[in-house]
Amino acid sequence: MYKNSDRFLTSFNRIEKMLRSFMIHKKDVSFSKTVKILRNSNALVSQYSDDLLEFAELRNAIVHNKVDMTYAIAEPHDEIVERIEWIEEELRKPKLVIPTFQKYVYCFQSNDELNKLLKIIHEKRLSKFPIYEGKVYRGLLTQKGITNWLASIDQRGEMLKSSYHLKDILPFENNENSKFIAQDTTLYEAIEMFKEHTSRGKRLEALLITSNGEPSAELLGIITAWDILEIS
Repeated sequence: MYKNSDRFLTSFNRIEKMLRSFMIHKKDVSFSKTVKILRNSNALVSQYSDDLLEFAELRNAIVHNKVDMTYAIAEPHDEIVERIEWIEEELRKPKLVIPTFQKYVYCFQSNDELNKLLKIIHEKRLSKFPIYEGKVYRGLLTQKGITNWLASIDQRGEMLKSSYHLKDILPFENNENSKFIAQDTTLYEAIEMFKEHTSRGKRLEALLITSNGEPSAELLGIITAWDILEIS
């Protein structure tokens, strides 16, 4: 029966080997230094950097305070061992955006009438819709964009017509509110994209997923800001 210290050290050593494989240069630096370097460029390491640095301190306590080959003064609790083994598995095989966020995405053509989109908002309680012109992506239309458009009509004192086309409304939307990503993007990379936009003061409403991250490819799923709040 393996002791907790044995399980912890085994998992730690495997994590250390994985992290070093991520390093292009400076492969001989300490574990803690490796974590601090990688967290600036690796979304997965960034997500668990605090845990990894704490694990390094515990590893040192176990190794340096070991009395003999069979007895360690610092014996990790069960939850610590389970945590490091779980993070090891995440590093080895991180969750990808597909199949996690694979779903049917309601798309519209720029010549479609607004009433068609409003029906889907009412029936499906959705609020973000990719708009295309043929197979060319034109932008993401949201309830905020529709509200901005309505406000502009009111300010101009215009009367609402019975029908409008989505291409008339799209200019009132933020044209940087969406981004395409490939299906093999990790969940942690997706989270970082939302955080990065927020740090620049620009709200990212959705990530649109295709096989290769190109707008011309078939949509496989969508990740909204609300989705990120639920998993972060």
